[in-house]
Amino acid sequence: MEAIREVDPEGSISLVAEEAFPSYSRPMISERLSLEADHAKIAYRQGDYWKAQRVDAYLGRRAVKLDFEARAAELDDGSRLGFERLLLATGGRSIVPRMEGVEKRGFFTFTRLSDAEVLSEAVEAARSVVVVGGGLIGVGVAEALVKRGLQVTIVELKERLLSLLLDAEASRIMEDAIRAAGVLIITGRSAQRVLGREGDEATVGGVALDNGAQFSCDLVVVAIGVMPRTELVAGTPVKTRRGILVDRYMETSVPGVYAAGDVAEAFDFIQGDDRVLALWPVAHLQGRIAGYNMASYRREYPGGTAMSALSYFAVPVISVGLTQPEKPEGYEFLVRRGPGPRDYGKLVLRDGRIVGLILVGAIERAGLYFALMKERVDVSGLKERLLSDEFGLASFPEALRGKLMG
Repeated sequence: MEAIREVDPEGSISLVAEEAFPSYSRPMISERLSLEADHAKIAYRQGDYWKAQRVDAYLGRRAVKLDFEARAAELDDGSRLGFERLLLATGGRSIVPRMEGVEKRGFFTFTRLSDAEVLSEAVEAARSVVVVGGGLIGVGVAEALVKRGLQVTIVELKERLLSLLLDAEASRIMEDAIRAAGVLIITGRSAQRVLGREGDEATVGGVALDNGAQFSCDLVVVAIGVMPRTELVAGTPVKTRRGILVDRYMETSVPGVYAAGDVAEAFDFIQGDDRVLALWPVAHLQGRIAGYNMASYRREYPGGTAMSALSYFAVPVISVGLTQPEKPEGYEFLVRRGPGPRDYGKLVLRDGRIVGLILVGAIERAGLYFALMKERVDVSGLKERLLSDEFGLASFPEALRGKLMG
């Protein structure tokens, strides 16, 4: 909407949002759960934002049907909103694995602010929790619950935590820090059944794993990830694969209809193909590009790539791009270890260019490495210095310094 208003101050804008909360930062909901942030802190824009932008906001409402011939959206109360151009930013829904007992009281998912609110209330009367999922969301939930004083167990299907973001060495560093905080980590196992309490089968009392092991707990939180919410366009001319397919202008296969965020399948400049990237900075950029084009101000999406910045259990981590190629042939790996036990750096090069990076502990040069990656700078002559403490902008010719800083 901000991008639209930059170039079109007069056109009418309507927003339909399923959540009743104003716009907020979803990556910060774990801070809401830990009580380190209130609504004001995680608000992406303040309460008078919609009025200032002259937006008709339908909060707590849901679009249930799209009529592309009539150019109208039907809402859950039966009303209809006409449109000339439409942005689909339906996001993702929580992935819940096949397991018995998910209907029990004390079972939660963790994707939206409302999830954090109801879980926060349940924590008051709880002592222990099992978190199903050892990825970015699961580790964030685990830290928040540790801060609330709960005994936390993480159950992860893969052999190590954060396996999609980090290589084995970086994962080990994170796991050591998480265990040091008192968290029990179980990897290579899946949760098969949510058990009830003795004398109260309708309330969570434990979890049974695929190997028969059982763990008592008061709460279960599934934090595996999200799947694109494409159901609104099912059976319509809008083409989908894993998400809604868009071109470099964020436009779908239906002219005048755009998609952005966790539901969009858009260009990845490292992979060279379209993929879903459920990441806040990527969603923000895609939304702006879509807004410009909806307002007839032609702007091309430069592409995004996998990128995560986290600081859980006092360990700052940056992961960007292709960090663990399936086939190592054709790639070069530069690694730095130490001096501290939680200090690790890795750059992945292909054809002399950076295509992936992992930084643990010392993350100050992440922005510079990302600029080199995005500009596809050949760093072949700088390999010996890339991960040194002296490496910086001064290492480059003046023309290249200006380009990277610009």
